Amino acid sequence: MPAMLPVPADGAPRLTAVLGAALASVAGTRNVLDLPAASSAVVVLVDGLGAANLNARAGHARNLAGRMAKRDVIRTVFPSTTAAAIASFATGLMPGAHGLMGYRVPDRANDRVVNQLSGWDDLMVPETWQPHPTVFDQAVERGVRAVAVGGTRYATSGFTRAVLRGAEYRAGGTVADRFAEAMRVVQEGPALVYVYVSELDQIAHAHGWESDRWITALESLDAEVAAFERRMPRGTGLLVTADHGMVDVPTHRHVFVDARPELLEGVRHVAGEPRCLGLVLEAELDAAAREALVAGWRDAEGSRAWVVSADEAVAAALYGDVEPRNRDRIADILIAARAGVAYYDRRDADRRGESMIGQHGSLTDEETRIPLIRMGAYARS
Repeated sequence: MPAMLPVPADGAPRLTAVLGAALASVAGTRNVLDLPAASSAVVVLVDGLGAANLNARAGHARNLAGRMAKRDVIRTVFPSTTAAAIASFATGLMPGAHGLMGYRVPDRANDRVVNQLSGWDDLMVPETWQPHPTVFDQAVERGVRAVAVGGTRYATSGFTRAVLRGAEYRAGGTVADRFAEAMRVVQEGPALVYVYVSELDQIAHAHGWESDRWITALESLDAEVAAFERRMPRGTGLLVTADHGMVDVPTHRHVFVDARPELLEGVRHVAGEPRCLGLVLEAELDAAAREALVAGWRDAEGSRAWVVSADEAVAAALYGDVEPRNRDRIADILIAARAGVAYYDRRDADRRGESMIGQHGSLTDEETRIPLIRMGAYARS
């Protein structure tokens, strides 16, 4: 295993703890984040707002950045991508348990690669693909109202069914609409409220997180959070976190894996995403051939990526403890970028992804360190 593989220490603060701690604070019980009791809890998850991104643009988000101390930085999961991270946020489980192991993962039973955000079909039923109770389910069991506020187009998606079960879904077309909906909920009485903000991630993918458009969206979000905190009922706790951070990868930093055909012999599918590629090997490939492919990719890309086998990833607990039913959802070889590169396959029928600037998915600090900003009843004294 690569000696420099960054594996966070056991017990380090994680995104997995956030929603459960918020629920416990409303239920009046102790929690791992030591959140004080609150009449309601509102947890805002900003897709793509890494701690490094926020710090780098602190002057454009004086409310959020000014409230984030070093101790208000936690880690997301591996891979640092939305499907895995929000599933972990919503269930309190690591990907190895809930089974959403990344963006595009092997579905070996059906000899294909499936998209965990938009690829749900009759062969991938949300309730069986991810069978664990969510924190929202737990809230309902404890008599706490649970509400998820997100974009209109996500209301009935397979991903929503997989990870937001138990929550009443409220839709809002804009960030302002979503905060207004959350305000209505907490004014009605005690509740656990999740607010999803997708806009910064979408802008970063299209234009880069260093773009003027991203800065404008950050300024707008900062103002919305500040206004919401001022108006929310006394005793309400407010947390702002994220699923992952962002790095900008220009076109000249693209690496095309099909340029090394000798390293694709025995590769049946290419899964994952540009910052964390997954190679799925032919089932009949023997152990020696598999080891040779790992060694070949390590020789080729080891200077700018962590290259590990699935067994090495499991042994390092990158996914947490992996339930047996989920083991086949891990690609045989993982290529996780540590330099500012992104991996693509020009044989892919859909190459629109190559136009994306903002990227994430790997193990770097820029992608894995996220804020956990405490406001309202949760504000640090």
